[in-house]
Amino acid sequence: MASTAPTYDPKSTATQLATAYISDRQSILSSQNSAATATEKALTSLKSAMSTFEGVMSSLSLKKSVLATSATFSSAVGTATAGTAATAGTYNFFVEQLATANQAAYDNLNDTTPIAESGTITVSVGSSSFAVDLTTADQSGDGVLSVKEIATAINIASGNTAKVTASTMTVNGVQKLVLTGSETGAANTVGIDSSALPAGTLKDALALPGNRTDLMVAKDAIVYLGDKATGTKLQQASNTYNVIDGVSMTFTKAQSVGESPVSLTVGTDASGTQANLQGFVDGWNALVKTLQSLTDAGDAVSGASAGAFSADAGVQALRTRMQAVLRQQVGGQSLVNYGVTAQRDGTLTLDTTRMNKALKANPTGLDAIMGSSSLTTPSGVMGGLDKLTDQWTDLSSGQITKRRDNNTKVQDGIMDRQARLDKQYEAAYIRYLNQFTKLQTLQAQMSSNTSIFDALFGDKSN
Repeated sequence: MASTAPTYDPKSTATQLATAYISDRQSILSSQNSAATATEKALTSLKSAMSTFEGVMSSLSLKKSVLATSATFSSAVGTATAGTAATAGTYNFFVEQLATANQAAYDNLNDTTPIAESGTITVSVGSSSFAVDLTTADQSGDGVLSVKEIATAINIASGNTAKVTASTMTVNGVQKLVLTGSETGAANTVGIDSSALPAGTLKDALALPGNRTDLMVAKDAIVYLGDKATGTKLQQASNTYNVIDGVSMTFTKAQSVGESPVSLTVGTDASGTQANLQGFVDGWNALVKTLQSLTDAGDAVSGASAGAFSADAGVQALRTRMQAVLRQQVGGQSLVNYGVTAQRDGTLTLDTTRMNKALKANPTGLDAIMGSSSLTTPSGVMGGLDKLTDQWTDLSSGQITKRRDNNTKVQDGIMDRQARLDKQYEAAYIRYLNQFTKLQTLQAQMSSNTSIFDALFGDKSN
């Protein structure tokens, strides 16, 4: 009789049976967990897309107008920008002189001024001034002040809030201390008062008028509104003028005597308006494509999975309400009149030819339709869309927050059920392992007994 040994492993057998014991419930939990994970990911995607679109509308609303306005000089005398308050028109200017900042050099200074001659100097820029303590300026610790150490002390003085910059230069072997003011205008001359210093070479060098040279004289800007001969003189410390409502002009080049005035043309900026409107269209399309992905029904034939919100009536209703807000009319006109049209998939396109034609006929109509997403005075399409998206993105009461809270509860419940199921698996595994380990031991004993009988009663003919 041949002996029979166990042909199975108790551990693998227990694992297979315990897995089969919980497989149906594990399958349900895994499916639910996958759905909850997909929902969390979809909510994050939806929040990001909506917040981005809200940002687009907010940026556009801050401009106060979708209608862009430009201000352009007829020649290169400077730059100009026009805001929403600018009135279209042409203005003439003659730029006689640009405003400059003062730069002064102090000669006959040396690097061997004894610390004993140091003290406090006062640096002035126009009507303001600040004190500079030179007693602590000896950074090298050699007992003397160098010109570079004086410059450093001026730059790091607590009262020097970027009003003046001190530097050094050497010209033909002669070292100079150079002060450069940061503010333009005739009144903003820089200077050093050394009267508080002890008697010595440093005090004398800074005080002697002949040791100071103006490398750049402080001047006001002088611009004439109109022709120089008959126009209005506009003199100020800055090269930036705001004499036209809604327009800022910065002059960078003076004109020569006898030149004709330059013209500044303020008017509608078609390319800027197109960019503003295209930005809205792009923002809308990005959000719509996200909604399309999340609500896609999928395709069983091709194996394409359905979106996380494919059967979600609330998200589907959001798309419908967005379209309704977009179609609203003001004075019998809508965005369609300005070239913004919807495609079959819900995205938008911008027809610039139609936009420009509508702007020529009714330039103010576009702003009336688009409105603003301002928190204080929401209006028009952007006001309606912002109110609609805020119902979803509001951190305290928005739909996304509520759905995320509910989904978190579902995930917590799944984790609790998984923990219980893991315990049931472990209990089943131990039970099966004990059973089949005992069975394996019994079979081993039976096999051993069989071997004994075979030895006692086997064939002994040989």
